[in-house]
Amino acid sequence: MLKLAVLVSGGGTNLQAIIDSIADGRITGAKIGTVISNNKNAYALTRAEKAGIPAKCISPKDYKDRPAFEDALLAALTESEADLVVLAGCLVVIPEKIVDRFENRIINIHPSLIPSFCGKDYYGLKVHESVLDRGVKVTGATVHFVDKGTDTGPIILQKAVNVQPGDTPQILQRRVMEEAEWVIMPKAIDLIANGKIKIENGKTVEIQ
Repeated sequence: MLKLAVLVSGGGTNLQAIIDSIADGRITGAKIGTVISNNKNAYALTRAEKAGIPAKCISPKDYKDRPAFEDALLAALTESEADLVVLAGCLVVIPEKIVDRFENRIINIHPSLIPSFCGKDYYGLKVHESVLDRGVKVTGATVHFVDKGTDTGPIILQKAVNVQPGDTPQILQRRVMEEAEWVIMPKAIDLIANGKIKIENGKTVEIQ
């Protein structure tokens, strides 16, 4: 049974998609062991509580400096005995010490088709604003392993979403979540939990 630690910063819609997918069997061989947020007011913590999942807030504001916060986060992840760390709308930059400790065991969902609209400063609504400003016709979401770069790790799954006339960043954000993020994040976890993903030469390979 793959044990997940889910890191979130806000509402936790991707967390809910994971909870629901475990409940209805779309994810097999995995369970959520803990939910951690850097934001004490994140609704994701309430979602975890309602689902009976242990949850806690580890906020940089509660520590004397960034290294102290990072040490606390690493300690919490280590103590959780997580097999896979899932960044489900997590706005914290994962420090190298955690990437090293959980090498090839951290995945992230990004709301665009990497390598477009990704990297430094591309998060949340900013991604969708940039998509609309550029006038692209197709966007989407990507699940990838986390390495020491920003959105540069091996890609696991991607799903395209059409941009529609009249879209606002908020409308597009919602469509990308509903049509892509909530679909491919659970699928990626299921593939990993069932030994269907391996990394070769810096790229992921799906094993049939």
